[in-house]
Amino acid sequence: MELFVAKTFVKVECEEWTRALPDAEVCCRESAAAVLALEGLGNLDCEISIVLADNKMVKNLNWEWRGVASATDVLAFPNQECSPIGGGSRLLGDVVVAFGVSSREAGLANVSLHDHLSHLIVHGVFHLLGYDHLDETEAAIMEAKETQVLANFGVSDPYFFKSAARSPSEVI
Repeated sequence: MELFVAKTFVKVECEEWTRALPDAEVCCRESAAAVLALEGLGNLDCEISIVLADNKMVKNLNWEWRGVASATDVLAFPNQECSPIGGGSRLLGDVVVAFGVSSREAGLANVSLHDHLSHLIVHGVFHLLGYDHLDETEAAIMEAKETQVLANFGVSDPYFFKSAARSPSEVI
């Protein structure tokens, strides 16, 4: 049996990322790999593209693809085609993270930018794999998986306060 390694390509479009977080690219690669490993896809021959962007780029993408006229922390664009690229690896999709929104959120949540970026990449990669949070059940599943991956990095549960508000029967 041939083993493959998922490839994660990180493009820094906003230099503020590397000034504030010199290991941002490594953080992205490790976070994406951890999601694939949890899902049993660590040996999948696939590619993930991550763009570390500024708010303006994310705002433009958010408007173009979602009709929302503001920046958000992370956008995920799953590849809609199931076929591999040129007979090779399969592109799972793109994750784009906005520096300004993300750094502001990290400050408000009193978490490091590194930990928050890890969370946003984990969140985005789960979206690439088809997870969503459109209803409470889907959200509980996705959030539990995110929390599990992040715990392996020593990152505290970003949904702690939300989870505490749910009754035990609501958490899956």
